[in-house]
Amino acid sequence: MNIVITGASRGFGKSIAEIFAANGCNLYLSSRNELSLYNTMEELSTRFPNVTIKARPFDLSDKQSAIDLGRWILGLDISIDILVNNAGSFEPGSVYNEPDGTLENMMTVNLYGAYHLTRTVIQKMMQQKSGHIFNMCSIASLQAYNNGGAYSISKFALAGFSKNLREEMKPHGVKVTTVYPGAAYTDSWSESGIDAKRIMEAADISKMIYAASQLSIQACVEEIIVRPQLGDL
Repeated sequence: MNIVITGASRGFGKSIAEIFAANGCNLYLSSRNELSLYNTMEELSTRFPNVTIKARPFDLSDKQSAIDLGRWILGLDISIDILVNNAGSFEPGSVYNEPDGTLENMMTVNLYGAYHLTRTVIQKMMQQKSGHIFNMCSIASLQAYNNGGAYSISKFALAGFSKNLREEMKPHGVKVTTVYPGAAYTDSWSESGIDAKRIMEAADISKMIYAASQLSIQACVEEIIVRPQLGDL
């Protein structure tokens, strides 16, 4: 299987890459940070020498860059078995006081990148009559929260995109799963002062995604919602 993952150099993206590589899948990775991405590729290649791992940096906040990533994947002439739209960003604030341009930034990174990449490769998946798209949303896609502002709005929008895509792809054999993770101990939480035992591990999410990818062609997990045992923060 060939797995395309955005935002793959750390956090959820890297954890997802690890579990698929451990199960013999080939990886095609992208991230905005070139150094971090290539370090991740080198690390995974050392740990999993029997799988193909390729990586190229793309900034998915830029429309053309998102399209170029899709074209790079298409140019490899491989089946696209799984696409994980994981790249995203968080800027705290409230609608009434966040800096001008915050909504535009959040929509560009958290929605448009996934939209333009998916549009670039979706015809290939439809021709295959197979494939699985995972869109990494957030608990903030389901429930507004204090200081969420434009971030939450953008994640609501990504969930809408994902649900719409699920309906469109039903006749074409392409599965779509919307993933709603709660707080997990990734880089964005490492300096928060929150006890790591209070929130989830990134691997909790990647295990659920891998499991959902292993079902029969007749079954599609439409939504994955995972929260810390003690609830949201």
